[in-house]
Amino acid sequence: MGSAAGGLHALIDAHYEALYRYAYRLTGSAADAEDLTQEAFGKAFVRMGQLREADRARAWLFRILRNLYLHKVRDDKRHRIIPLDAVGDLPGRDADETPDIDPAKLQQAIDQLDEGFRTPLILFYFEEFSYRDIAEQMELPIGTVMSRLARAKAYLRTSLSAPGSDEEIEATKPEKSERQKETPDAVVRRAGNQVT
Repeated sequence: MGSAAGGLHALIDAHYEALYRYAYRLTGSAADAEDLTQEAFGKAFVRMGQLREADRARAWLFRILRNLYLHKVRDDKRHRIIPLDAVGDLPGRDADETPDIDPAKLQQAIDQLDEGFRTPLILFYFEEFSYRDIAEQMELPIGTVMSRLARAKAYLRTSLSAPGSDEEIEATKPEKSERQKETPDAVVRRAGNQVT
């Protein structure tokens, strides 16, 4: 057990800050992030034998933390989410137009995202995971990860740039069309037909 504890200490030293940041972005609360991070390291200690490749420890820990978070959310149905099915495409911005964003307002907007959109956004933009790593962790095709990132980013852009209240932001969302209710496979088939 001594070597497992030593291995855990090495994992904590190497990955605690990144895991805590991820937990904070997922939960939006410092206390919840601390609890989730500690719980993830506890699970990692119990499952230390499952870690086959030391260079994959970061992704392994992030997956453990995400699974713990998902269980918490499922048990805790009071979490408010905003579906991104109705968010349309936004016009492009010039590279020079980088607005100042209040970190608290950013976290509040991230908290409103469904976990399926929040996780890839956090992993890609805050933790610098590749599309492939995110796809593996979430067990999704890379195209789905890219699509969810684009929709999450569009929602954040809309909600953070809108000068009005939450009710005004809700009112600016386009209505759901029949096309937006399509399954992902149908969208891919339609997109493939349009390319030819």
